Amino acid sequence: MESSPFSLQGRVAIVTGGSRGIGKASALMFAKAGADVVVAGLEPEELEDVAAEVRALGRSSIAIEVDLSDSAQIYACVERATRDVGPIDILVNNAGVHLTQRFVEGTEAEWARVLQVNLLAQAVFARAVLDGMMERGSGKIVFVASDAGRSGSTGQAIYGASKGAVVALTRNLAAEMARYNINVNCVSPGLINTDMWNSTRRDKPKLAAAYENTIPFKRLGEPEEIASAILFLSSDGASYITGQILSVNGGVFIG
Repeated sequence: MESSPFSLQGRVAIVTGGSRGIGKASALMFAKAGADVVVAGLEPEELEDVAAEVRALGRSSIAIEVDLSDSAQIYACVERATRDVGPIDILVNNAGVHLTQRFVEGTEAEWARVLQVNLLAQAVFARAVLDGMMERGSGKIVFVASDAGRSGSTGQAIYGASKGAVVALTRNLAAEMARYNINVNCVSPGLINTDMWNSTRRDKPKLAAAYENTIPFKRLGEPEEIASAILFLSSDGASYITGQILSVNGGVFIG
């Protein structure tokens, strides 16, 4: 029987920020599609719980604690993943931090942390997997940005700037990697029911409610709905798609 173009059978994926939310949903969905999954992030116990769930689905999985502010740890993560699980076919650059504040109330230290985690660490992870992908002549990199990086809104200046830079990184890296048959795409979520957004709801309820009122579907998205888009872009079903930014946002128009 011919396999589905959306099967990940025999592939090895790294999912960053894999302990919860979109990362956890992606790791489990990838396992159901046949991939072996390395879950990477900062919460070792939660990461190991996700890895155990992946193994319960019949796939190989390890959890790797990694500090995204330390490039050496990122390279070490990829090296260990390659050694213990296999050559990396798919990188899901999902890990990120949120920042909702008036621009004039922010500090340079806060801005630097957001840019480090949301942009520079994603670039370093991509660099760490690319040598192997280029040598094999195949690979998939999926960045996770945010619609905050594609439209202007109150309280999102630095967070939006970091995510907008991920959009630009996606398009430029896709152009550079096409000759190696490496697909580079980006999923751009809207408002999703995750711990990150729920902290904004708790800390700034009026602002959160104003954002949510703009969604045509009148509900938050679920992590699994973002994971489905990530799975598609990581599969052979998207073999002729590269450099694209896919908004998954309940119908919010991004001009």
